[in-house]
Amino acid sequence: MLDDFMIRATLAGVGVAFAAAPLGCFVVWRRMAYFGDATAHAAILGVALSLAFQMSVFTGALVVALLMALTVTMLSRRGYAMDTLLGVMAHSALAFGLVAVSFLSGVRIDLMAYLFGDILAVSRADLAVIWGGAALVVALIGWRWSRLLTATLNEDLAYASGFDPRKEQLFLTVALAVTVAVAIKVVGVLLIAAMLIVPAAAARNLARSPETMALTAAVIGGASAVAGLRAAYVADTPAGPTIVCMASLVFACLSFFPSRAQGRR
Repeated sequence: MLDDFMIRATLAGVGVAFAAAPLGCFVVWRRMAYFGDATAHAAILGVALSLAFQMSVFTGALVVALLMALTVTMLSRRGYAMDTLLGVMAHSALAFGLVAVSFLSGVRIDLMAYLFGDILAVSRADLAVIWGGAALVVALIGWRWSRLLTATLNEDLAYASGFDPRKEQLFLTVALAVTVAVAIKVVGVLLIAAMLIVPAAAARNLARSPETMALTAAVIGGASAVAGLRAAYVADTPAGPTIVCMASLVFACLSFFPSRAQGRR
């Protein structure tokens, strides 16, 4: 069954959607959209380093994305304005990554595939990495769910409950790095943030609870992946961007409905 490239692509898209959905909810709640963007942009530097040192792309992207997220977290605690810091780190990481790629001699690299994804070229090994990473992210978020919600709601409440919210931020950072690493093959570094934010933002208008929002975001993300792949096949358009377009259309349609959470905000 997995010999069909469309089936592999569909499974890869759904896997990334399941990983991005619960994490994307926290990105929306915490207003960390640019934080996810900065981490994703750093992944292109990880791709260059992994090719230079003959490592797996997943390993390189994961390590660099994790280092970027940790660096931003530490610097933000030293008084730097978060929006300025993320702007500097995001664009610097992308620029250094593109320059590093240009120094790779004797290595053929399809840069567009890493920037915008190449989901149709997903292999069985890629599927194992994507679903393994998705399972890790879901397990990590599920394990820390109540504490993450408390820390997101109010840091003082987290301290009063007996735990450090900065530790929960670290768990989110690790989950974000893993999601970026597994999604790079599907939608590329420039569109990973969209898969984190758009399904979660769309699900917000339908959700009655945080748990419902996470599940709804997973359904929207998975449906967008399936519909986007079908549309890309029929219209002969790039698969990764088409998936994001489908998620954006869902968000646009749901934006006309009054939010069920509106009365609580």
